[in-house]
Amino acid sequence: MKIQISKHLKAILLALLVTFLWSTSFILIKWGLAEIPPLTYAGLRYSLAFLCLLPFAFNRKNKAVIKTLTKNDLFKLVLYGLLFIALTQGTMFMGLELLPAVTVSLWLNFTPLLVAIMAIFFLREYPTLLQWGGALLFIVGILTYFFPISLSESQGTGLIVMTVGVIANSSSSVLGRDINRSGKVNPLVVTVISLGIGPTVLLAAGIIVQRLPPISTQNLLWLAVINTALAFVIWNYTLRTLTAMESSIISGTMLIQIAILAWIFLGEGITLQEIFGMAVATIGAVLVQTKVNTVHSK
Repeated sequence: MKIQISKHLKAILLALLVTFLWSTSFILIKWGLAEIPPLTYAGLRYSLAFLCLLPFAFNRKNKAVIKTLTKNDLFKLVLYGLLFIALTQGTMFMGLELLPAVTVSLWLNFTPLLVAIMAIFFLREYPTLLQWGGALLFIVGILTYFFPISLSESQGTGLIVMTVGVIANSSSSVLGRDINRSGKVNPLVVTVISLGIGPTVLLAAGIIVQRLPPISTQNLLWLAVINTALAFVIWNYTLRTLTAMESSIISGTMLIQIAILAWIFLGEGITLQEIFGMAVATIGAVLVQTKVNTVHSK
């Protein structure tokens, strides 16, 4: 008997697959940092992903879109690549060199909170009371996770680096929303142009500052082809079916997945207090990303 899977359930399962792939990236990056410096590693990963997607940018439809881009459109896309790839991914790789994978993942969850605040000023989108409540809940979760606060020098540096990354990630989210909500540029063109800019800066900085060591390509190719190029395509496909709320809840499971994977493969232990703090922070982050009918724009 053939089992029928609805389109909605298929989208959920595919989205969960993508979050699992993205969660394994934290483990693979941790392993890869033993031989490749972080900026060089990030630059190589996203440069290879760019090369994988580049041929798809030259079909008739996408070439027509590219020809219509104005200087202002190109400026936004270049800035988006610098923020989302060069700064966000560069700092994430550096953070993973200095911090446990779970801590990096948790810190990145500050992004929805900052996006909600930035959207007020740049997009005139105003959070609901539920979203503000989620922001407060998220902060409580973070404080619970780190209490009592006692950081080593490397951990303090890592959190500073990750804070820069969260600001860049939040800024890129607001800019990306501004670019995509007009519908003028399709997601593939946005992805290809941003991937053409950001990795170039990362790779150049990595080679100049951190050198280009001998590289074993197994982990790097998997990260670039499967966890980046393929995963982004699948995720964008699921967004045709899933609501923003559903997507945010599914992406919120990454924190738990990363904690389990880090415990199994990296030996990163976690206490009951930290588990509780992560759970509270995850619920808060999901609520911050919730868009309900009472949201209004001015």
